[in-house]
Amino acid sequence: MIKFSQLRMGDYVIAHNEGDAVFGEVVALHASNKQACVDTGIQDFWYNAHQLEAIPLTESTLVDFKFKKQVTEEGSVKYSKGAFRMMLPKENEFSKMEIWYRDEHRHIMEPISVHQLQNHFYEMTKVYLDEKSFD
Repeated sequence: MIKFSQLRMGDYVIAHNEGDAVFGEVVALHASNKQACVDTGIQDFWYNAHQLEAIPLTESTLVDFKFKKQVTEEGSVKYSKGAFRMMLPKENEFSKMEIWYRDEHRHIMEPISVHQLQNHFYEMTKVYLDEKSFD
């Protein structure tokens, strides 16, 4: 389950309904009902917050978002997209990371999900992070 307060338009989530789980993008929010409208590629449908699941952040996701990967001599891994950077202590270790954009740095000390990365990215760059965003 995702906390409703963490959701933003453009976030990617997994929506559950009657045993089905589908990938989708949040396209609208209704704060008083704590519902999110999710576009699943077939249709838009309103879901309660408890029906939404976070997508774990993985290297595959970063590739989908067109991040460029660089492994350092020390074994840490840096991902970059434009001026936005993400540094992991070692490959596929998403439990801690440092992210920065220009002069703003953030230290993340626990695993984050895709929608949380999208939110950090937007807060720092003012650009939505999706498969179509800049290279």
